[in-house]
This record gives sequence, structure tokens and C-alpha cells, in this order.
Amino acid sequence: MFPFAEITPEILKTMAAVFTESQILQLFLLVVGIVALQYHRIGKVRERFFGLKPRGVWRDVLLATGFGLLGGVVASYLMVFVGLTLSGSGLIYLWPLAILLMLIDARFLCFAYAGGILAFSSMVFGWPDISVPQVLGLVAILHFAEAVLILISGHMGAVPTFIKNAEGKVVGGFALQKFWPIPLAVMVVVGHSSVPTGGVSMPDWWPLIRGDLGANVDNIIYGLMPVVAGLGYGDLAAARTPQQKGRISAVILGIYSVLLLGLAVLADQRPLMGIVAALFSPLGHELVIYLGKKLETGKSIYQPTSQGVKVLDVVPGYPAWQAGIRSGDIIMEVNGMAVSSRQGLEFALGVYNQLQLTYFSMKEKRVFREGVDYQDKEMLGLLPVPEGNEQNYLELSTEGPFRRWFNNRFTRGGN
Repeated sequence: MFPFAEITPEILKTMAAVFTESQILQLFLLVVGIVALQYHRIGKVRERFFGLKPRGVWRDVLLATGFGLLGGVVASYLMVFVGLTLSGSGLIYLWPLAILLMLIDARFLCFAYAGGILAFSSMVFGWPDISVPQVLGLVAILHFAEAVLILISGHMGAVPTFIKNAEGKVVGGFALQKFWPIPLAVMVVVGHSSVPTGGVSMPDWWPLIRGDLGANVDNIIYGLMPVVAGLGYGDLAAARTPQQKGRISAVILGIYSVLLLGLAVLADQRPLMGIVAALFSPLGHELVIYLGKKLETGKSIYQPTSQGVKVLDVVPGYPAWQAGIRSGDIIMEVNGMAVSSRQGLEFALGVYNQLQLTYFSMKEKRVFREGVDYQDKEMLGLLPVPEGNEQNYLELSTEGPFRRWFNNRFTRGGN
């Protein structure tokens, strides 16, 4: 039986070292700073839609840090359970290659692509000298931790946006963007011994991935060291709510990570399976992205209705929110005057000081009438779905600078 009780204090103590060792803490704060910049950028996008200055950025950063700690615990347990060590994991190659691939397309920053390329190159050409099971096991475990984080927090802070669907029609949706700083406790080989040295006794089947350690694994002494990483998630929700899309994305990514981890374990026992695992790493991730997009090709739930004005998003704390209106609800009347367009709603809001909003709640499936104090003419705090004449929308492109340069040059050459 795996000694979870004995391992837990060691993992937590090692992760705590991220905050007590100055060099590791500086790196962690750097990652937190990068995360903060990303959330500030998200806040600016919300400002463009609502006309509100970004607020609550540091609250989002603190939440992301808290969830990142949870993700780090999950990933650390999995690494120890599998027996994954930093030796042979190819981290020295993973980051530079991932950054180069990002210059082609932003989604290639993910380790699934760099890890697959490195593993395939090592199997076929003998370079670089890395442990294929260790590299792909690391990729799988980080993606599993990401799936857990998406499941519990991927929908939070969804940013309203206008997108053009497959039919060329501008509809409403949400950009799901999350970033997490991840402190990890990773295993390292600290020595060898032919006699018992105390410590935690591991079961006979452990480790599942031996890598280059081979038959000498029983004589190896392991230790834990703190490492800092970062995870990010980006997606769109138009045919489903952010909560629904987040759950589905988490399940799909979780299945991918489990399959990849299984292939990595098989590759440790049967080297030729390394080719299969290396190919599955990037191709399976592309399938995850394809399925995510395929799920959004259906009819958007954030487009105009035949009666009333459908709400895309509501700002917490503002009058619309206090009246109980939420995303997806339909405003039917303002002081008894029927409204059927964004323009009609704006006209009605400009006429009255005291408002009585009649709206249909999608969650409760019934009509509500709520009074709203609108004397100070402050923002109502809601964003209707786009209508047919909307010209501004989000361009869905992840092209990197190299790809943009190539496309622009090719286009000019064609002309």
C-alpha cells in the first residue's frame, strides 16, 4: 500500500520551502507577477465592454495563488506516486523549445508539443539524451493538475466577448482565461546505498516509471526539492455557460492526461511504446482543442431572442446585479414598457429615475419584477447580447510572430 500518511508531511514541508528560501521565493513572486499582469489585461478587456476601471485584480491573483497551491499538491502527490524524478525529464530543453514553438503559435507554449517533439527526437535520432517516459510523465501530470484546476475554478472571472460564429454571425460568448502559479515538490536522486537508510519505505511495485535508473532503483536514495511552475487555461464558451464548458473541458483534458500517463508507464516497460506516447502527446492535445471547438459550433445561447433583451453579463454590486439579474436572463419590460432591443432598453433607462424591471430568470424559469433605484443615473451594470448590426468582435487567432510574418509575406508575394 502506498504510504500517503508518511509522504504527506514531506510534500507539504517541501512546498513550504517555496516561501522560506529566498531564491525560490523570488522566482515564485516573479511567476505571481506575470499572473497579475495577465489578470490586469483581462480587467482591461472587461473595461472595454462595461466602461469600468479594472478592480479586484489582486483578489483574482490571490484566488489564483490559492488554487495554484492546491494544484501543486495534486501534481506533487502524482509525481511521488509514479516515481517521477527531475533526472532525465528534459526540463533544460522543454522551456526553450516551448518558447520557440510559441513564436509560431501561442498554443504551442504548452509542454505537450515540446515534450512530444523531444521524446520523438530522442527515440529516432538519439538526441537529446533524455528519459522519454520521464518527459511524457511530467507532461501528463501537469495536465492532470490543470484539469483539476479547470474543474474547480476555470469558469471564474469569465470575460464577456463578442465572437463571429461559423455562419459569420456575431454572437455573445465568454472568454475563459485562467493563470495559476504552481509550487511543486519534485523528487530528485540524492545518492545510492546498499543498506537500509531509514526514511519512508515504498511498496515493491514502486516506482512506476524507472527511467534511466533501471535495476538499481532499489539502492537509490530520493529526496524532495521545491520547484515553481505556472499553468494557464484559455477557452471560449458560447453554446454553453462558462460553468458547463469548464466542466466538459476539465473532463476531456483529464482523460487525455490519464491516457498519456498510461502510455508513459508502458514506454518505461516497452521502449517502442515511446514512439506511440511521443506522437500522442501533441496529437492528443490537438484533439482536445478540436473537441473543445467542436462543442462550440452549435447554436449560441447568447444571441437575441424574439421578445425582450437577453443579458450576456452582469457586474456584481451594480443595480442590475442587486435586482437579481444574471447572465442569460431576459429583460422584458422597464416600468411596464416592453423592450425588445438594446436601443429600446437604453431609451427606457434614460426616461425613468425609479425603475421596475420585469425579467425572465433562466435559472428559476419564471418572471420577476424588481424595483431599482436609478436616481443617480449610475450604470445599470449589465451587458446585452450583441445584435445583428454589431461590428466589434474578438478575432480568434493564436498566430505567433513567425507565423504572422510568413503569412503576410506570402500574401504580399501572391499579390
